[in-house]
Amino acid sequence: MNNILIKYREIVGEKFQTLLTSCRNLGSPKDIKQIKDALRIAIRNVMHLPADKAAERINEELDIAIMISREIGLGRTSIICTLLYDTFNSDQITLEDINKQFGSRVANISRGLKQITKLKEKQGIINSENFRKLLLGFAEDIRVQLIFLAEKLYMLRKCETLSEDEKLKLADETNFIYIPIAHRLGLYNLKSEMEERALRITMPETYADIERKLKDSKSAREAYIQEFAAPIRAELDKRGVKYHMKARTKTIASILNKIRTKHVEFEDICDIFAIRFIIDSKGEDEKPDCWKVYSVVTDIYHPNPERLRDWLSVPKSNGYESLHATVLGPQNRWVEVQIRTERMDEIAERGFAAHWKYKGGSSDMVVENWLNELREILESKDSNAIDLLDDMQIDLHDKEVHVFTPKGDLVTLHAGATLLDFAYSIHSNLGAKCVGGIVNQRNETLKYVLKNGDQISITTSPNQQPKADWLNFTVTTKARNKIRQFLNEQANKLAEIGKEALMRRIKNWKMEFNDDVLRKLMLYYKYKYAKELYQAIGEERYDFAEIKEILTAKEEVPQPVAPQPQNEVKFTPENRSSYSNVLLIDKTVDSVEYKFAKCCNPVYGDDIVGFVSIGEGIKVHRTNCKNVQEMMRRYPYRFVKTQWTNKGGSSYQATLKIVGSGSSGIILTQLTELVSKDSHVSMRSISVNSTDGGFDGSLTIMVSDSQHLDQFIARVRSLKGIIKVSRQNG
Repeated sequence: MNNILIKYREIVGEKFQTLLTSCRNLGSPKDIKQIKDALRIAIRNVMHLPADKAAERINEELDIAIMISREIGLGRTSIICTLLYDTFNSDQITLEDINKQFGSRVANISRGLKQITKLKEKQGIINSENFRKLLLGFAEDIRVQLIFLAEKLYMLRKCETLSEDEKLKLADETNFIYIPIAHRLGLYNLKSEMEERALRITMPETYADIERKLKDSKSAREAYIQEFAAPIRAELDKRGVKYHMKARTKTIASILNKIRTKHVEFEDICDIFAIRFIIDSKGEDEKPDCWKVYSVVTDIYHPNPERLRDWLSVPKSNGYESLHATVLGPQNRWVEVQIRTERMDEIAERGFAAHWKYKGGSSDMVVENWLNELREILESKDSNAIDLLDDMQIDLHDKEVHVFTPKGDLVTLHAGATLLDFAYSIHSNLGAKCVGGIVNQRNETLKYVLKNGDQISITTSPNQQPKADWLNFTVTTKARNKIRQFLNEQANKLAEIGKEALMRRIKNWKMEFNDDVLRKLMLYYKYKYAKELYQAIGEERYDFAEIKEILTAKEEVPQPVAPQPQNEVKFTPENRSSYSNVLLIDKTVDSVEYKFAKCCNPVYGDDIVGFVSIGEGIKVHRTNCKNVQEMMRRYPYRFVKTQWTNKGGSSYQATLKIVGSGSSGIILTQLTELVSKDSHVSMRSISVNSTDGGFDGSLTIMVSDSQHLDQFIARVRSLKGIIKVSRQNG
């Protein structure tokens, strides 16, 4: 093994020393030896590759290890996990070997990373139940999240080597998953860079436009900052305050968000930058010293009292501590001033990872509380992973509200949280039985929106239970998921009761319970799913005399499709109740009656599956169609393997959902021009509706295959003002 390190000395020498220097908790020669051992294993894993490829792989692993050490602040355990990442994922080392050589912590984190990687290899994690499994892996150890996020940031930094489709997929995952998680963990630097790089991929023209405007105004901005800061610095120096100053320009992503939300132009944004005073102060002196600097700033410049943000007294839930003031500077311009200590600044930049440095290596209680809440939310398989993803997106809002329990314990929730959110935050059962509460000695309803400083006690009733309308006024992830979980459980119970009652009555009527019976009732009562029909019967919405009348009415109906044997049989129009193991989609095939499902509109090149419908032949769906999941659960025997043969000259319909900001008229023109310039695309229909400050709409086109469709979607995403483009998916 020593020969391996000698052979690759030129690759790892300088970079390895950088890694050791950046790591803060190397307390003994044994720690350094373990990192060297992990590196040896990583090098051995790439020995079969050509020298340049091997060097590239090792450099990547070292770069990511340096990132998590220098930029996030993680230590020996995380570095070892990072170096073992590829080797363990490729099954070149076992979990038992890792546990034996490096200990249980390294083994547990490595297992979590591998689980997440395997999920991503099988299929994307957006819009799939894999998202739940991904979060469960994250909930094991916070370092799994931090290492995974560092790897994603590294991919964004090196994304020039990826195809356009791969870039867009990475950017989408970043926006929907990684940025909210980084935000929740307080990783400001990592979150900001992810936002910037994802924006550069999805909206290159918009990004370039704002970047150019920032560059053009840079010299004037720097001159103003010096003019503003000069009298403050002079006074601080006079008082002997030890500090240093940073001027932080808003990120391009933040500027774009402000342009959209405030409906202003770039030139109208007054707080393009903020000035930060970072004080050399420790222990009990930290807060008083911050307020002293605040006093100096507000003695020189007039403050806006409504814009004072005191996160010293009550830090944010992600650990952020700082004092923010907005003052009127020279030329009557409002300027944001941030005041914090060195410790606070490091936590603000690196989030929870920096807490370990100041808490003797133990994880912060707030982190553990969040992970426990995450595990609790994910306990039920009934809760929808996509709903959880949406709620995490809501969590991106910075504003919080701080309230107190009757005992005086502080509870921090998202701004807009209600009394019911508070009840669920204390305990799930308390939320489920909540009928109201007493806020500041006044009775309030479930819908009461919490205010800073409220003292709250919850009133419960044993007869209370969650209701569907509760989702209309709850905002926290925990409350919403617990409500959904209860509603799903109740719906399932009622559906079981309804199904049993229907089967029992049909048996009494000397009739056969089959698909034909279900089809008649679902058609009459206009239900899309059998579960909804069963639930309605369980709720006693319909009289069984009426149901019997519907079923005994004279009607010509096709016979239900029975489960088919696995052997291959010929499928013909005369024998539609049998079908081949594989349906080949081809222009020349006319003996098979099949249609493309309108809910998801498959396009040549998509992964597809066939569903044998009643009287309508085979319906071809995309495998990721939302309807397929439900049908697979209810009628697994009706599915037939389906594949494309040749494309021929066919065109396929696809519908895109579009959301954006700005003028709907302009985007309508841009989309029409985009279609007219693309020889592989023709338009079927387009509709765009204006909303408050933006628009949403749909575009139906004909394309030759999925590759051209992906290219077209990428071009739509690049249009100025486009926020989101998604393909209709059931």
